[in-house]
Amino acid sequence: MKFKYIITLLVLCLTVLSGCSLPGLGNQRSGSEIKITALATSESQIMSHMLRLLIEHDTKGKIKPTIINNLGSSTIQHNALVNGDANMSGARYNGTDLTGALKEKPIKDPKKAMEATQRGFKQKYHQTFFDSYGFANTYALMVTKETAKKYHLNTVSDLKKHSKQLRIGVDSSWLERSGDGYKDFSKDYGIEFKKVRPMQIGLVYDALNSNRLDVAVGYTTDGRVDAYNLKVLKDDKRFFPPYAASPVATDEILKKHPELKDTINKMKGQISTKEMQQMNYKADGEGQEPAIVAQNYLKAHNYFENKEKGGHHE
Repeated sequence: MKFKYIITLLVLCLTVLSGCSLPGLGNQRSGSEIKITALATSESQIMSHMLRLLIEHDTKGKIKPTIINNLGSSTIQHNALVNGDANMSGARYNGTDLTGALKEKPIKDPKKAMEATQRGFKQKYHQTFFDSYGFANTYALMVTKETAKKYHLNTVSDLKKHSKQLRIGVDSSWLERSGDGYKDFSKDYGIEFKKVRPMQIGLVYDALNSNRLDVAVGYTTDGRVDAYNLKVLKDDKRFFPPYAASPVATDEILKKHPELKDTINKMKGQISTKEMQQMNYKADGEGQEPAIVAQNYLKAHNYFENKEKGGHHE
């Protein structure tokens, strides 16, 4: 009897363990073959839901992907695909993955950066890093329209003539970054500001909008860029590496469902940086659920059917 009890206990333990997954991946729905990861950001969630809805639409509901939501970092998101806890990611950024997952040096040429990322993911991880949705979420210097008009600012280089008069607010982490942080930026552009104020990224937009700053370093797809009617200055020296957003899928799931390639490729070049800004604001500024934002966008664009937009690789 004791032997039978031990065997039964072992079987139960193995059954429980077989259903375990990495921390943060516990909201998977059993039976859902395709699992799409999303970070905690609205942008990542919007794009993951867009991918989910498009797959459901194109397969007429035969495939119903699950969203593995609110993952804490791109590293956790990447490991989920590598470890088999998921097989798709809604939005990955080539600048992040080139230096992170692939351990390569930053590449500032957009075309070469994408080619290197796609090649590396194919060879090292047997994953397909698709072409960009069309938008890039990278660091950018921005000003109010009034400041741009006052100092005739269109490019970052235009700041050099007036920088000693201007106050800039920056993300605290960017101030210390190596390669594409403030120290290297100042050296490459030959710009020294009157005052550099490190602060949380969420505060720089409000400070800029209320004239407590003259220049801010923010993210190109942040919804507040559009909401506050800010002007993003052109990075004319291409100092910041590209962070083009793309979906990623394992080659295994694409081999099993080759029709998914056509569905995912329909999203290539379809969403501009401006459109992503607006969608992010609907979620972050107006409180709409990312799934609803994604659904409304797809419906408004007829699920990308018969749509020729030419692509926005910004």
